[in-house]
Amino acid sequence: MWTPCYYRKFVAFSKSLSSRRHRVQSPALLHLAEMSVKLAAHQHGKGRVRLGRVWREGKTHYMVEWTVFCMLESDMAHAFIEGSNADMTATDTQKNTVYFVAKQCSQRCTPEEYAIALAKHYVKTYPKVSKAKIRVEEQPWKRIDVDGTPHQHGFAMTGTEVRTADVCVDDKDKIEVTTGVKNFRVLKTTQSGYEGFLHDKYTLLPDSRDRILATAITSNWKYIGHVEDYNKAYEGAKAAIINKFYGPPTKGVYSPSVQYTLYQMALEMFAKVPEMESVFFNLPNLHFLPLSPVTSKFENDIYVATSEPHGDIEAVVTRKDAMPHAKL
Repeated sequence: MWTPCYYRKFVAFSKSLSSRRHRVQSPALLHLAEMSVKLAAHQHGKGRVRLGRVWREGKTHYMVEWTVFCMLESDMAHAFIEGSNADMTATDTQKNTVYFVAKQCSQRCTPEEYAIALAKHYVKTYPKVSKAKIRVEEQPWKRIDVDGTPHQHGFAMTGTEVRTADVCVDDKDKIEVTTGVKNFRVLKTTQSGYEGFLHDKYTLLPDSRDRILATAITSNWKYIGHVEDYNKAYEGAKAAIINKFYGPPTKGVYSPSVQYTLYQMALEMFAKVPEMESVFFNLPNLHFLPLSPVTSKFENDIYVATSEPHGDIEAVVTRKDAMPHAKL
């Protein structure tokens, strides 16, 4: 049973809700809101489209696995403002086009070349589209050797690093290409230290001249002008990273900090890849903390492996007259 007191409160609450609905739906207020705001930017696309592509050249096969992300900037403000989907390139259409364009690439191609072809297709096929932004992530499948001989159709995943390619193509045929690598895990057991940093009452970390240095490199670099061979440019950049992280095989190279090593890697990349104008690095620490097991002492042999929490170092390095392609 409802008591008179509770009934009066319920009626008052119902009237309050009705009044609120009236205020929200008031055409005058909605018109006023439309006058005071604008749709500043918009885009739509399809993410994580997984694609496998095999090229059969005689008895030798070549294979890639790509994860493709598409994003289109288009004249579709009416979809947001008026609720009309007229002339919209549906994300399902974008997904299907990923496979269609891959089929048209009858010759082996790099992820950058594929991304350019896909972006151009969107811009040229759909009049409402003014810019297509494509990201391709390539898994590290490599041809496997069996008894010292490269297998004709056998592949194995040989690492953790993922090659990335980001491409933008607009309706004026302007093309921007950025290549990169993510989760490239590297480690050396010596020739690394960290000392001379600020010590205060909050600091527990001691100075060290001998420690394990490990990180999972994420890096991407923007090209300027025409790139003749994207594979060659990628391998050159990756070799520069490896050379400056590890140093010569028999003696290595000393790293006084992750920051210093990052900058040395960037300098080497600019020397090896002339088409590159700007490079971004993210280098999180993968920590190996010295441990003295019970009843024994630490002799540079036992460590606690952890990545949480971890230091994080980022930087963008450019040629003298170039603008940074990434923001921190």
